[in-house]
Amino acid sequence: MLCLSSYVATIYSILDLSALTRGRRQELGLSQQELADRANVSRQWISAFELGRPGSELRLILRLLEALELRLSVDPIDEVRTKRPAPPGTVDLDALLEDHQEAVIEDRRGE
Repeated sequence: MLCLSSYVATIYSILDLSALTRGRRQELGLSQQELADRANVSRQWISAFELGRPGSELRLILRLLEALELRLSVDPIDEVRTKRPAPPGTVDLDALLEDHQEAVIEDRRGE
């Protein structure tokens, strides 16, 4: 399943991931160079990736996942944080960190 409108995708091949990232870049109005600058990679790497020619490591990972009958899913950060409840038994690390920082500030005030 490749669904660019909601940016939730099930990746079956490197071309699926390439198409998803290219579509997202275009919707954000970014050039390849602007995206390269944001990601701290070369424009040539972005171009090669969008053509489905990234490093072999990702291809091997996708092959491994396929062999294990697994898929790689990509979700936007905002949707993950705001729209999806955490699975049972998971811990919200951001909330724990915020609680800890607040406790440290309160302790310092009380000293």
